[in-house]
Amino acid sequence: MQIHNTMTRQRETFEPREPGRVGLYVCGITVYDHCHIGHARALVVYDLLVRHLRASGYDVTYVRNITDVDDKIIDRAAREGVSADDISERFITSMHEDAKALGTLAPTHEPRAMDSIEAAVVLIKRLIESGHAYAGDNGDVYYSVSSFSEYGKLSGRKPAELRSGLRVAVDEHKRDPLDFVMWKAAKPNEPQWPSPWGPGRPGWHIECSAMSISLLGETFDIHGGGLDLEFPHHENEIAQSEAATGQQFARYWMHNGLVRVDDEKMSKSLGNFTTIRDVLDRYDGEQIRSFIASSHYRSPLNYSDAQLDAAGAALRRLYNALRGQQLDSNELDTEAVARFDAAMDDDLNTPEAMAVLHELAGRLNVASRSGGADADKLAATLRHLGARLGLLQRDPDLVLQGETSLPAERIGALIAERAQARTAKNFARSDEIRDELAAAGIALEDAGGKTTWRREG
Repeated sequence: MQIHNTMTRQRETFEPREPGRVGLYVCGITVYDHCHIGHARALVVYDLLVRHLRASGYDVTYVRNITDVDDKIIDRAAREGVSADDISERFITSMHEDAKALGTLAPTHEPRAMDSIEAAVVLIKRLIESGHAYAGDNGDVYYSVSSFSEYGKLSGRKPAELRSGLRVAVDEHKRDPLDFVMWKAAKPNEPQWPSPWGPGRPGWHIECSAMSISLLGETFDIHGGGLDLEFPHHENEIAQSEAATGQQFARYWMHNGLVRVDDEKMSKSLGNFTTIRDVLDRYDGEQIRSFIASSHYRSPLNYSDAQLDAAGAALRRLYNALRGQQLDSNELDTEAVARFDAAMDDDLNTPEAMAVLHELAGRLNVASRSGGADADKLAATLRHLGARLGLLQRDPDLVLQGETSLPAERIGALIAERAQARTAKNFARSDEIRDELAAAGIALEDAGGKTTWRREG
């Protein structure tokens, strides 16, 4: 398998630290609000990675954290007059509902920052003792960026250039304007824990280092997250983790591209901030998943209703090919499987993998019409490879019929009446019924001496 490693800006052959086993850490959600469509992309992308690694024979330990101690959570709790725990629990539940709707697998471990305070304190103590961190006279503890000679190696940003580009007032408690907070001194009415430097709470960056090292070790295979996390979050994780342990932190870095809405940056100030549940009100979760898989994970993804509609139409074509087929064959089309595997091994090239599914559907349609002997094998292969992407596992009839303006009983009665009209050669009435159903968004398909229907649009 080839992975584009952000650290080297090159595609590299993936070789896990321990043969047959993979440790994967992905930065999860800060739970102060409902997840947005950008979160949906990260949830699906790394779910696709886990599925492919496991299908390739790896034993994958997938860690996706929850940040439940954060300024944004505390600020929202203060505005609403509730506890920070109330806010985090509300939106953890929301996140889990969204992840389930998108068809993602549960991570092996889902650590919470609030449960990792002790591990964070241990790391901070090690960094202070080794001269990589210091306590300020305000009770905060800072990481000393200048103490780590390789700072900037992930993002390519040089400390000298960063300092010259600063346009904000420098915290007087810092020795260097680039130094970042690892422990925040307690403020009134905020969550706090004891520490050698006084009561307070850990900073965002040290939380992720503590959780990943605790569950995957000082060096693990893959660290993933959105491109917006590359700097400063992931850069700071590397600096503090490698300074504390003396070991390489993550061996491969993967970053998914950002989501734009109608070709504009998603932002609350622009009024185009779109939550997953907003989209789920209008689109099916599998349709959203198919839309995300149709673009390469490193490319920008443009969200629009037109793009979701196109993804839904493409997904229905795949289900339509499976409709009425025998799906329990143990025989697979090995050539199609090999091309699918090659696509996924090519830096998780899901657009090419999706193309394999659509080619299979085309071949299956031809085989079904001609009575070809390989229809069962093609159908089983399409279903099998769909599962590798978390797609095509529902009943095709239920997907294609969906919700309509007419009850299913009424549709069935009209189809029966149409069959009688055709037998009586009353083609005018037959056409009237087809037109009535078409006006209700129902398409009829006559094949093999029987009529089936599906919802259009």
